[in-house]
Amino acid sequence: MGEKTEFEPGDKAPNNATYMEIGEISMDTEIHDPKHVKLRKGERFPSTTNKDRKWKKKIKVKVH
Repeated sequence: MGEKTEFEPGDKAPNNATYMEIGEISMDTEIHDPKHVKLRKGERFPSTTNKDRKWKKKIKVKVH
């Protein structure tokens, strides 16, 4: 079983990381200027801008 990748407000952060707000269907919904939050492992996710959004770990792009 893999690690959960999308989180609801009130869930606990699995890792120390920066998380960003994503749309209901992250592949199809583009959010302009999404909310970002830096959390430590075990801290709870804050509320989102609207009820249809979730939190997802911000991924750093690797440049070759």
